[in-house]
Amino acid sequence: MPELPEVESLRRQLSEVIVNEKIIDMKILDRRLGVINGVIGRRVEAVNREGKALTILFDNGRSLLLHLRMTGRMLWQSCSPALLPHTRFVIRFSSGHLLLIDPRRFATLAMTEGERPLAFVRDPLRALRVKELVEIAKRRMLPVKSFLMDQRLIAGIGNIYACEILHAVSIKPSRPSREVAFSEWRRIEKAAKKILERAIACRGTTVSDWRDLFGEKGSYQDELRVYGREGLQCLRCRGTIARIAIGGRGTFFCPSCQQR
Repeated sequence: MPELPEVESLRRQLSEVIVNEKIIDMKILDRRLGVINGVIGRRVEAVNREGKALTILFDNGRSLLLHLRMTGRMLWQSCSPALLPHTRFVIRFSSGHLLLIDPRRFATLAMTEGERPLAFVRDPLRALRVKELVEIAKRRMLPVKSFLMDQRLIAGIGNIYACEILHAVSIKPSRPSREVAFSEWRRIEKAAKKILERAIACRGTTVSDWRDLFGEKGSYQDELRVYGREGLQCLRCRGTIARIAIGGRGTFFCPSCQQR
C-alpha cells in the first residue's frame, strides 16, 4: 500500500502538472468507483494530501477525494493515453491524461463538498502532538508498532516506515505503547519526520509495484535499514535482523539494538 511518502510524492508531482488546468473529460472505466459528476470544465486549484489520501480541489469549492488503498497508482501521459491493464479512470486535460492504475480494484473515489478539514489528522510531517499521544497511549496495551500504524491516531505511517522509525529510535516494535515514555515519543516524532522527508526526496519506496506519477520507481528501498532485511546484518550494531508478526503484518527489527 502506498504510504505517506509515496502519496506526498504524488501530490507534489500532480501539483506541478494539473494545478490551474481545466478538466476536459473524465471517463470512469470501472463501475465499482461509482458515478462522479460535475468535474468537466472545472479548474484544479490545489492538490492536497490527507494521510494516505489525495484531494483535488476545484474552482467551485468541491473536492475529489482519492484513496489508492493497496495497489492503486497514478500515471501521467502527455500524449494520447495508452490504456494499460487495470486502468480504472482517465481524466483528460489539455496538457495530458491522468490515469488510475489499480490491479486489485480497492482504490476509492468520491466527490466532497468543499476542502476537507485537516485539523483532526496527526500528520508526522507536521506534528504528532506528542502530549496527546502519550495520554492516549497510557490507556493502550497495543504494540507501539500497531499504534504508529493506527490511521485514527497518526495518518500516513504504514508497515515499512513504522519498522524503520522504531529501529531508528531503538524501540522494540512489540513493546506495549503505554510503556513508551514521553521522551521516547519525542524521539519517535523527530525520527518519523526525518525518515519520511528522506523517503519523499527519494519518491518513495519500491519493493513491489509502486511507481510515481511518471512511471518511475522510488529509490528509498536502497536506504532501508531493517524492512525486508531478515537474516542480514544490522547496519548499526551488526546484530541479525529478525522478522516477527505483529497485527498480522511482517515486522522487521534488530533484537540486539531494539531490546526494549
